[in-house]
Amino acid sequence: MALIFHSSIKRDDWWKAEMAKHVPDLEMRFHPEIGNPDDIEFALCFNMPHGELAKFKNLKAIFSLGAGVDHFFKDPTFPKHVPLARVVDDELSARMTEYVTQHVLNHHRDQLTYDQQQKEKVWKVHHPPAASSRKVGILGLGALGAHAAKTLNLIGFQVSGWSRSKKSIDGVTSYAGEDQLGTFLKDVEILVCLLPLTEQTTGILNKDLFEKLPKGASLINPGRGPHLVEQDLINALNNGHLSAATLDVFTQEPLPTENPLWEHPRILITPHVASIAAPNRVAALVAQNIKRAREGKALLNQVDVEKGY
Repeated sequence: MALIFHSSIKRDDWWKAEMAKHVPDLEMRFHPEIGNPDDIEFALCFNMPHGELAKFKNLKAIFSLGAGVDHFFKDPTFPKHVPLARVVDDELSARMTEYVTQHVLNHHRDQLTYDQQQKEKVWKVHHPPAASSRKVGILGLGALGAHAAKTLNLIGFQVSGWSRSKKSIDGVTSYAGEDQLGTFLKDVEILVCLLPLTEQTTGILNKDLFEKLPKGASLINPGRGPHLVEQDLINALNNGHLSAATLDVFTQEPLPTENPLWEHPRILITPHVASIAAPNRVAALVAQNIKRAREGKALLNQVDVEKGY
């Protein structure tokens, strides 16, 4: 039995050691050194080159290295008949919540303005409202979004969320479906995007959506790069409708040096670091799913291929 591994972060020895702790009889192979493709029964990967997974005729399961799985569906040869699982982990959710909380507070307390004032040696005090008067909205109330929403509510923010289906989270107002998107957006002062990337959500952060937010609202996107129409954001910041943005993910990564997002004074950029799955945690989850696949059971956190998440 062999597992093929692929990641842009080259820490093969680390992954091999972690997997050996949980599945000692598993042979790990590291792409592109695949050996005999018929030996491969499992794949653990992120952004596997297109056409590669289709080579493994004996695949029993595929595991994403992260919470996102949209990268698989970009491959026209992706074997949709093979069960696919994503990472759902308390530590992953906690790390995302740390990031979201940090940047919600940055926007709430107007940190970008103070950063600029420091550069200009300007001493000027601003008076934000109390958190209890600040309305934060979260697009996407899955595992990551729900965890962040609960924490922001505990801090004292007025928290609402929008998702495909209605959710029930204590202290969080839930909206669902296209009919309620405008109602959700009209009062949101700080918008956080944690949606899965699907055909329906690609480009959702666009001119039309921004215009539904109140003037002066800000955006935080640690979801997926293609959610955002970059020029629409720049225009909304330049015309003053939006006040600021924090971006962690981009359609092209690394973000090209010539991209105008780098230079915009009201945009804070981080290099896709909001939440990273730790190998020891992922290895334990993958080991559970290998056991389930061997027994013919459904995978934990199995993806609905038709929905895309």
